[in-house]
Amino acid sequence: MNEKSNKYQANDQFAKAQRANDAKKAALDYESAAVALRAKTERLKALRLARDAAAPPPPAAPKRKAKKKDKAPLSEFLAGQAKEGRNG
Repeated sequence: MNEKSNKYQANDQFAKAQRANDAKKAALDYESAAVALRAKTERLKALRLARDAAAPPPPAAPKRKAKKKDKAPLSEFLAGQAKEGRNG
């Protein structure tokens, strides 16, 4: 019985070591992907800034004037409503 117990302990220790090794590999993969992403982002940002600096600024859009709505005073509105038979 002791022999089986030692065998199970050895298997458990091996599995634990294997999981620790897998975790280290996963962490290294994650970090290397993050470094690659930051490098790519910096490169693309530099290209975008260079492109924007080289391009002429877009022409300004003409300003539009707001149209004034003809608003009748409230008293005229209420008078119109009263003529139509609506009581407010």
